Amino acid sequence: METNYKDMGDHYLLNGSKMWISNAPFADIAVVWAKNEESRIFGLIVERGMEGFTTPETHGKWSLRASATGELVFDNVKVPKENLLPNKSGLGAPLGCLDSARFGIAWGAIGAAMDCYDTALRYSKERIQFEKPIGAFQLQQKKLAEMITEITKAQLLTLRLGQLRNENSATSAQISMAKRNNVDMAMTIARDARQILGGMGITGEYPVMRHMMNLESVVTYEGTHDIHLLITGLDVTGLNAFK
Repeated sequence: METNYKDMGDHYLLNGSKMWISNAPFADIAVVWAKNEESRIFGLIVERGMEGFTTPETHGKWSLRASATGELVFDNVKVPKENLLPNKSGLGAPLGCLDSARFGIAWGAIGAAMDCYDTALRYSKERIQFEKPIGAFQLQQKKLAEMITEITKAQLLTLRLGQLRNENSATSAQISMAKRNNVDMAMTIARDARQILGGMGITGEYPVMRHMMNLESVVTYEGTHDIHLLITGLDVTGLNAFK
């Protein structure tokens, strides 16, 4: 968190940059978390057109290619004082947003896994080899049975998490567990589905390779796979491995 701002009397002066920001190239408004002169984190609303605010686009992505991604660069940007978000400060403010994003990802990963499974299941019934559908072979049935089992487990985990959120009793650690588990599950299923499809699995005719590439981003955004593991470790042991 190196982006910072200084109180200049009638405005704030913002400097720094943010990377890997979805919609950066065309968004009209950015909510920016930055440190003040006492190193306290606050949110500021930065508007397109403010002098010194640029949003260069990130090119050459092989994952989440349909999403416009870029940087937010602040070079002595004058931000009006009324653009400061007044009711929350500290790291808890942006982390509160992360809980909602991670919960959404837990469900989204299930959707990707379901599409890969459904594609593999239909293909296994249509692809004929040795005079019968490949779905009739034991090893293909093993893959399919394990895939639907893991999807069902993830659905039940996330359903219960949603019920807890409705009751305002879900914890950040529980959300981290679901995000990490479901993305890992989806990546495994995507790879198994690709194997069932054989060479056809790498073509654009089927969605499996697209899901595989996108999930490679999902495994690290909104908290990496390893960080979520440590969040669960802290939750069960009470011992902080982050320091």
